[in-house]
Amino acid sequence: MGKKYRESLQKVDRQKKYAFDEALRTAVENRFAKFDETVDVAVRLGVDPRHADQMVRGTVVLPHGTGKVVRVAVFAKGEKEKEALDAGADVAGADELVDRIQKGWLEFDKAIATPDMMGAVGKLGRILGPRGMMPNAKLGTVTFEVAKAVREIKAGKIDFKVEKAGIVHAPIGKASFGVEKLLNNLAAFFETIQRLKPPASKGTYLKSIAVATTMGPGIKIDPAYVKDLTAQ
Repeated sequence: MGKKYRESLQKVDRQKKYAFDEALRTAVENRFAKFDETVDVAVRLGVDPRHADQMVRGTVVLPHGTGKVVRVAVFAKGEKEKEALDAGADVAGADELVDRIQKGWLEFDKAIATPDMMGAVGKLGRILGPRGMMPNAKLGTVTFEVAKAVREIKAGKIDFKVEKAGIVHAPIGKASFGVEKLLNNLAAFFETIQRLKPPASKGTYLKSIAVATTMGPGIKIDPAYVKDLTAQ
């Protein structure tokens, strides 16, 4: 544990559950890295992901984006390939793009595919799957609406999935955004999380919440404040 981290930790009341704005202000003001740290949220849900009917997985377009430049690859043919490039895709192609990736090229962050390309893209499962980059219809990345998908990802669309321990992690922007923009992004995230509550989830759904910058300590937030956050 470094000296700067210890100093930052001393400015956080570990016994307290903060309001969202206070937690974000504390996190942002106490950052100490030389780079623009990402602010992440971690939510422990009252679900058991081992049961398919309690899986929480989804996407949300953050109003202010993530602050990260996302490189997008699109598997498409003909007009759809052109449509993807016109919408801002960094690379687009069909079988030749599949071959290129099979040979080790991975200079992109997200992948989109038209449904007719999934037979060929399936060959890349062992490469893209473990990296979380495989196109998925449930996440809107297997679609003929490639221009819309590209624009959403470029604008700050993120995807999230509950882990085995029942926790969802997601980036909500950069520390340089300031509290107001981070609050707006958090509101969009929690609106989506609440909408995705499985009917099979019983009892308390939002069990605990914490935010933290990349290098900083976690700051606990009272889940009771979610109602006020999403009502704004």
